[in-house]
Amino acid sequence: MAGVILTIVLVFVLFLGIGGYLAARLARAAGRQIDRTVSQTRRAVEDATLKARQYSRPGPAGEVAQLRVELRTSMRATREALDAAAPTDPSLSEALDLYRRLSHHGHELDEELKRLENEPDRSGLGERLPGLRKRTQRVTHSADSLRWAIQDRARRFAEDDLSTLGSQIDLEVDALRHWTPTDGPKPESASPGPEGRSESEARRAESEKRKKTDPPRSEIPFRPPWNRPSKSRRPDHRPENTS
Repeated sequence: MAGVILTIVLVFVLFLGIGGYLAARLARAAGRQIDRTVSQTRRAVEDATLKARQYSRPGPAGEVAQLRVELRTSMRATREALDAAAPTDPSLSEALDLYRRLSHHGHELDEELKRLENEPDRSGLGERLPGLRKRTQRVTHSADSLRWAIQDRARRFAEDDLSTLGSQIDLEVDALRHWTPTDGPKPESASPGPEGRSESEARRAESEKRKKTDPPRSEIPFRPPWNRPSKSRRPDHRPENTS
């Protein structure tokens, strides 16, 4: 009895442990989904605010907002291209490492531009703008080059695969249109081959030869049975009696 109770308790504790583990996994997954949704929403709001600032703020402040929009748009597009191509192309691991290094410089530049948006010294901000613009162009150019290379690689793979598939389909189409007929009864309408034609010609020639050698039945005179000559029977030759 004590063993049964102990078994039931162990099974209950096991189910509790499994339930707690699954609940923790679900809560962690839900938390990651919520964080991802919040970050995407915050990013969308920041992008909309920056696009509004680049038109609403004239001068250096508006240009700084425009640099931030260009930088964030280029980096995000490159990241999306890598995320789409990396699972199917393991050779992009080096490109991922390069993007991480470039992303570090991009985040630093974005933070610096973000601080300069509320800079009260407009003259000082105007003096720093050429250097900021040059750094932004270098980062965006590297990100765009990496993204274009990834897209060209994916497009080339798709074209090669489509070309191979087209060749295979053409071979299959040719195989379906040209087949070898199986052994079976030939239709009557089919024209005889060379062997069948030679056999039929030989039979026709033999029949004509027989017609030429054998006289027709109409040329043989008919004789009634009583006019036909009877076979003469030889008289029996008996030996003479010499005695």
